[in-house]
Order: sequence, then C-alpha cells, then structure tokens
Amino acid sequence: MVDTVIIGGAPLGRQQLAAVAAGARLELNAAAWSRIDNARAIVERIVANGERAYGITTGLGALCNVVLSPDQLARLSSNTLQSHACGVGEPLSIPLARALLTAQLQNYAHGHSGISPAVVQRLVDFLNLGITPVVPAGGSVGYLTHMAHAALPLIGLGEAWVEGERVPGGVALSRRGLEPLVLGAKDGLSLVNGTPCMTAFLAMALARAEHLAKWADVISAMSFEALKGQLAAFDAEALAVKPHPGALQVGANLRRLLADSANLSRHQGIRTQDALSIRSIPQIHGASRDQFTHIGRQVDIELASATDNPQVFGTPDDYRVVSQANPHGQSLGMAGDLLAIASAELAGVAERRIDRLVNPLVSGLPPFLLEDSGVNSGLMIVQYVAAALVAENKVLAHPMVVDNFVTSALQEDHLSLATPAVLKAHKVLDNVETVLAIEYLVAAQALHFFDAAALGQGSRAALAVIREHIPPYSEDRVVAPDITRTLGLLRDPLLLQRIETELGTSL
Repeated sequence: MVDTVIIGGAPLGRQQLAAVAAGARLELNAAAWSRIDNARAIVERIVANGERAYGITTGLGALCNVVLSPDQLARLSSNTLQSHACGVGEPLSIPLARALLTAQLQNYAHGHSGISPAVVQRLVDFLNLGITPVVPAGGSVGYLTHMAHAALPLIGLGEAWVEGERVPGGVALSRRGLEPLVLGAKDGLSLVNGTPCMTAFLAMALARAEHLAKWADVISAMSFEALKGQLAAFDAEALAVKPHPGALQVGANLRRLLADSANLSRHQGIRTQDALSIRSIPQIHGASRDQFTHIGRQVDIELASATDNPQVFGTPDDYRVVSQANPHGQSLGMAGDLLAIASAELAGVAERRIDRLVNPLVSGLPPFLLEDSGVNSGLMIVQYVAAALVAENKVLAHPMVVDNFVTSALQEDHLSLATPAVLKAHKVLDNVETVLAIEYLVAAQALHFFDAAALGQGSRAALAVIREHIPPYSEDRVVAPDITRTLGLLRDPLLLQRIETELGTSL
C-alpha cells in the first residue's frame, strides 16, 4: 500500500484517492501551497476593496445580491456550514468520507477557490491524524449537505470518528490536541461547494466495479466448465471481427482461464451452441467493461478540474472573479447512472448462469447440485436470492439524472442529482457482489462433480481458493454463512491477485 500521497503536481489519480481513503497519509507540495496562498490573497483583496463577488461578499444562492459588511463574512462562513448540514440517514463509511476530504483537497490545490490555507491544513490534519467526519449519506441533490457535514468538525460542531469511536466534533479535535477554527470570508462556501463528494464516491464505486468485473470473468469460467460449454464462442478470430475492446479483453481472459481444460476438450461438439448466458459472456461482460472505461475518463477529468464557484484567477494585483457553473455535476450524474446500469448487468447474467447450474433439465448435474436430492434441497433457494437482488437492481438502475427539481427560489433550477446517483450505484454494487458470491459458491459446488485436475487453469485456481475456506456440500446445511464467507473472498484483493499470478496475467 502507498504510505503517502502528495498533491500538487500531476492531478490526483483514482488509485491515489483510494490509497488515502484506505488510510494513507496525504501531503500538499510547495507548488500547491503557493497556488492556495495566491488565491487567498485575491479573496482578501476583494474584501478589502469592498467589491461585490458571489459568496465572498454576498449571500448564497437566491441571496446572491445581498451584499454583506466585512464583519459579517466570518459569520456567513460558519452559518453556511450549519444551515447546509441537514443530511439524513446512516453515515457514509469511513473510506468514503476520507475519499471526500481527499478530493476536496485536490480541488483546493488548483488554486482557484480562495479558501484560507489554515482550513486546508486542518483538512490534511484530519486525514493524517485519523479524524473522519460523520457524514449522513442521504439528503443531497448535488453536494451541499455532504460537504457541510464533512466540514462541521473543523469548527468544533457535528460528529467525527476517532479510533473507531463516534464522538462530537469538539471532542474529536481535543483528542488530537486541536482547537476549533475561526473561518474567514468565502471559507464556508468553499467548504460546501464543488464536485469533490460525487467525484470521490464515483471513483470508489468504479474501483469496486472494475474489481468485480474481473471476478465475474473468473466465476463465469467456472460456470462454463460445469455446464460443458462450447469453446468456439470465445474464438479469437471470431471476436476480432466485432472489435469492442471489452469483449476482446473478456474473450482473452476466458481463453486463459479455461486453458488446458481436459474436461472441456471431452465435451466439445455435444451441442451446436450454448445458451446466451454462457455463449455471450465476452459480449455482456465486455460491454460493462467498456462503460467502466468511459466512466473512468469522467472521473479523471473531474479530479483534474477546479469545480467550485466562484473561482479566482490572476494575482492580487490583477485578478478576475468568475461566477460560473463548474460545481454542476451533470457528467458525473450520467456516469453514476451508467455505472449502476453496467454493473447491474454483471449480476443479471450471473443469475441466469446460477439458474442453469442448479436446474437438472439443462445442467446434466444432480438436481440443485446434491446427489441425495429430495430429502435435501441443495442450492435451490440461493437462486431465488440472486433473482431477488437482480430485481432490486432493476429498480435501482433507473436513471436519476433525467429527473429535475427547482431549489433556492428559482436560482438553482436544474439539478444533476449526481451524488445520490453515485450512492445508488454503490447499492447496486452491493447486490452485484452478493450475486457473484452466490455464483461462485454454486459453480464451485457444480465442479465438485468433476475431476479438479481436468479443469482449466483458472477454474482450478479459483476452486482451490474457495475450498480453502468453504467445504463442498454433501447434505443440506445453513447456506447464509457460506455466502458471507464468499463475499469476504471477493473483497480480498490478494486472492484475485493470486489467481492472476497463477495465470501469469492481469484479468
């Protein structure tokens, strides 16, 4: 794992964001601090000159034409955090909250926000000292509520996690020897403004989706083996005449995973072609991978962008203040909806393979994968569970970005709904992960009826992994704990790396 991530040179990468979310330290380099100092000097010049500039010397939203006196600006910043902190529901996970702070700092490092350097340093301190704001997951049409809650502990309000304990914000500060900050002009607006939360959440969701896409290839190869699939469907020359990159990658993965399978060699020609859930794995999994590639480009662009409003440019002696709409998250809202759809399809086709594995009418295997069926129900009901989760994903995958509301007295009359769209994608991924865990469990049980030494290289490796933790079924037992254990296997990156190492390639 990366020990320290440094912001200020090349734009923050998704892998670096994930490293900080997982606990790595973060630092800003001298160039970043120089840009932050310059932008802050511009804000202070605007205040000194008494100019009207949105959110610097005026109220917010529909109050953008209300000009405030200098002695009101610090109060405006503090009030902004408190009035905007109206989130609801269960809190974000600690990694998601840390990812939010990391993306915020990347945004400030561009030098167009004008936030006080002391505030930036305190956010760095939060990450490095293990203070994680408690941020309710619900209640945002864009970004304001999440970011307000994330900022409250800076001024001693709200709540934070410290060493696994949820405590008031002021207590969190005192445990690390810190005092509450006094915010200045524009600090409050900079803290609640921009796309860092939706960008961070999307980056983390995409990392999950890309990881699960690799497992989907591994697990589907096991199902293909158990169903005695016809390898012509993965022929390199045939796939090359429809050269979608994702399909070509998945086809190559399946050929590696199934290489040297004596089991499949014996069964070639037993049917003309397989059902689509078996035959079209490259086309289905590959289409999802292609969407993930597109989403990755959106995340990378956003991480390299300055996204709050207003933004300052130039120097304190020659500057511009620009009110614009860079905080609008339309690209990320569309990407979040697309991620939900593309991920849901991985589970949808997995459920179809699960059904074929447990169904003796098409599998050629014992009913529900137990020899002594009748008195034993075997793995009959886990297919029901998969179907229920796929049905839930159908609802969750409905796009959110196409909806719209009006907020702030007609001032904000088009909303991206990007943050809830991305958090909805996380719920879809929870279901996808569980369906793939069920397929892994079922496919492993199906392969129990084959000679393991005769399986393809990847199928053997994946079967060995699950058998180290979960024994095969010889009679009925409680299945839920096995699903939970299998989920743990899918979440362990070292196990996937182990399979890739045995294959000699990344999937």
